[in-house]
Amino acid sequence: MPQPRKSAVKHAIYKQIRTAIITSRMKPGERLFIEQLKTDFGTSVTPIRDALLMLSQEGLLTIKPRSGYYVTRVTLKELTDMLDLRAILELAAVELAAANISPSEIARLEKVHAGYTTDTDEAYWRYTEENRNFHFLVAWASRNQELARQVGHLHDRLARFMIMVHSGSKMSTIHQRLIARLKSHDVRGAREALLKELATSRDAILNHIIQTEADTWHLNPERTGNKSQQASPSSR
Repeated sequence: MPQPRKSAVKHAIYKQIRTAIITSRMKPGERLFIEQLKTDFGTSVTPIRDALLMLSQEGLLTIKPRSGYYVTRVTLKELTDMLDLRAILELAAVELAAANISPSEIARLEKVHAGYTTDTDEAYWRYTEENRNFHFLVAWASRNQELARQVGHLHDRLARFMIMVHSGSKMSTIHQRLIARLKSHDVRGAREALLKELATSRDAILNHIIQTEADTWHLNPERTGNKSQQASPSSR
């Protein structure tokens, strides 16, 4: 049947390009060429354009009129703003979720990280996807679907930063603590567990950038505490 086939091709292209962006095989500012992608994937223009549009809607690609498609650059200010927004949205979501979450939703959360036993590069990529799913499910349990969608979208934009810190096994343990608080409908405890995760993630991301990518981001490590500093990663 032609329609499912087109959809499958589009999603396969989307997934491969998304993975390349998140794992930094495609660098910030890098241009994607339609003709080259047609050759690489052996397909027509339509599924390529559809996949690139999906990625632009996630904030991973920027479409410039009469120019083309580029891997989105993120300034340090934009990154810290996203991390701040994540805290605002997810703290609101977890408080509502702790009051409203059902046993079946707890069961789904407990299965998210099932089988996470290694710290290979492939496992880190898998963890990044699972982490997005976990926090989306927590937000969904808030009973506010728009809040859940915003949390999911924000995690899409942050995925390439989450993967760089290689903290899968540690975060999996933190998630188990959060699940325990949600299961007992402990609003305060759930909030405290999430605050710990948010602080751990933020510190790991910013420390990684300072220690290993300061030259790429044009950072002076002594000034990174200044949130007003604007620094964008250049394509390598």
